[in-house]
Amino acid sequence: MKKLILSAAIVLGSLSMHAETAAATNPMVQTVNDQDGYKEVDGVPAAVKKGLDEAYPGVVLEKAWVNDKKEYKIEITVRGEKSIVYTDASGNILKK
Repeated sequence: MKKLILSAAIVLGSLSMHAETAAATNPMVQTVNDQDGYKEVDGVPAAVKKGLDEAYPGVVLEKAWVNDKKEYKIEITVRGEKSIVYTDASGNILKK
């Protein structure tokens, strides 16, 4: 009888060990880059491209952001140097 009770206790004890809850892992979170009210965009209007080409010959657009006022913050590369330029929707360079 002792062996039966001991066997039952061991079986029940081993079953409860497998009933643990799995630890939750942190899911990947995709964030939107929002700097000073600017949101990243895929492209810029043709007037902005034209304005940049006139102001900086040989310019390469790397990234672009836009705010609610339709002002663009653009990361450019000119002759191997990266810089940030601000323009309006008409392509006029803004001083910031």
